[in-house]
Amino acid sequence: MIYTVTFNPAVDYVLRLPSLNGGSVNRTTSEKICWGGKGINVSYVLKMLGTESTAWGFAAGFTGAALTEAVKKMGISADFITLDEGFTRICVKLFETDSARETEINPGGPVISRKAIDKLLKKTDTLKSGDVLILAGSVPKSVPEDIYETICRRLENSGVLIAADASGSLLTKLLKYKPFLIKPNHHEASELLGCPIYNADQAEACALRLRVMGASNVIVSMAENGSVLAAEDANVYRIGAPKGTAVNSVGAGDSMLAGFIAGYINTKNYETALKWGTAAGSATAFSAGLADRPTFDRLLKEISE
Repeated sequence: MIYTVTFNPAVDYVLRLPSLNGGSVNRTTSEKICWGGKGINVSYVLKMLGTESTAWGFAAGFTGAALTEAVKKMGISADFITLDEGFTRICVKLFETDSARETEINPGGPVISRKAIDKLLKKTDTLKSGDVLILAGSVPKSVPEDIYETICRRLENSGVLIAADASGSLLTKLLKYKPFLIKPNHHEASELLGCPIYNADQAEACALRLRVMGASNVIVSMAENGSVLAAEDANVYRIGAPKGTAVNSVGAGDSMLAGFIAGYINTKNYETALKWGTAAGSATAFSAGLADRPTFDRLLKEISE
């Protein structure tokens, strides 16, 4: 079974307007509510690819109840821990159509108590060998900075496959626990290792270094320049990005992670898994929302030819 963890999910309130004029009344041309959170995005794309998962995380107040209901309506198994106080954050995304400028207002989210964290840790103790746990995104201030490390330490030698999509020290502290997969983009990998990444050769060198540091599989993604996978089968796989117009960066990395995991679960082949990940990530990048199956299938065929 696959489990995703989202520590700080959100209700994204997406507003479009010609331009934003501070200090005055602004009228929008469209409004949309999206259910946000990196782990939730991963679960959504896994579902689209026919792979079931359970979404773990924290929900609070009326917005948390709405989020939980929405995730269930997506066909995703939601097992969120309900917090006693506060409410799941509402993030406001402003898109100015005249200038294509984007403005985001992101609250900190509810306080996650020690009691609630312990409930999550007990959930991880139920995982079995062969299960996949996906840790995605940053953690709120009320959660210990070493929470990912704590989870990995509890699951060490359990046979659970841990995939992590994080950055900075949140990621580097996991490497000694030999996670199954990490997926930094080229900016994050460059920052982690202090080396520039401008091409596939440099991406490969960094991916191999991260493998030596402990990760079983390392994907370094480079947006329109494709990606590199240093795999635990001792091979390095490179793949270019399919042709298309990028209109959306939100969720593309989550989609790539979901695609890789689904591809690996279905085929046990690393090169094929990378193709699935690339197709899923690109399908989101080329769409207004998260990837859909027809776009994924079309791009996967293009990549595989």
